[in-house]
Amino acid sequence: MLKRSFEPACRPGMILTVNSSGSTKERILGAAEALFAQHGFDGASLRQLTTVAGVNLAAVNYHFGSKDKLVEQVFRRRLDALNQHRLAELAKVVGQPQTTLEDVLAAYIRPALELSHDGNGSLFMRVLARAFAEHDDTLRQFLSENYGHVMRQFTAEFARLLPQLSKPELYWRIDLVTGALTHAMSGFGMIQRKSDVSEHLHREQTAQHLIRFAVAGLSHP
Repeated sequence: MLKRSFEPACRPGMILTVNSSGSTKERILGAAEALFAQHGFDGASLRQLTTVAGVNLAAVNYHFGSKDKLVEQVFRRRLDALNQHRLAELAKVVGQPQTTLEDVLAAYIRPALELSHDGNGSLFMRVLARAFAEHDDTLRQFLSENYGHVMRQFTAEFARLLPQLSKPELYWRIDLVTGALTHAMSGFGMIQRKSDVSEHLHREQTAQHLIRFAVAGLSHP
């Protein structure tokens, strides 16, 4: 289990807002996502959360019981749908003789980019990046236990298409591709959407560039 406690005080100068519509639970999750992205998991306080979400402590306890459970639900809210989408796309191409590396990468990359451009998806990517940047082993274990099977299915298909790579080499390359994807999804990169380019076109351009980059990196001798 994750072992966390909220800090008792709100940091000065912090201004965040969340959508006031929707259920109380959704408002809490939206506020938690924003706070975790900005301050980290241990840096976000209970006072910040209740202020931004517009709820009281009883509501947080009623819906989540603890900060541990709240952190888990912030991830489940995004990752359950993302990985269902990924697996559905993978199922269309897995094991087929005509399947290309581009097909498998598209199944892995495109659903993630769609999430990152959907509402506060890019904000969640910053939360996800914090989970790894802060070396939170317990959270990493939670992610591995709940979503590791998705990566294993993709890795098996990559291995089928890249039989010349040793297992360690394949894992290195997939890890680097995932890092590039996370970077692209977080919105931290140099390439920002131009005002005359639609969200859809920008996402498509990002997908095309990233897939070409990943194909080259994975298939290089």
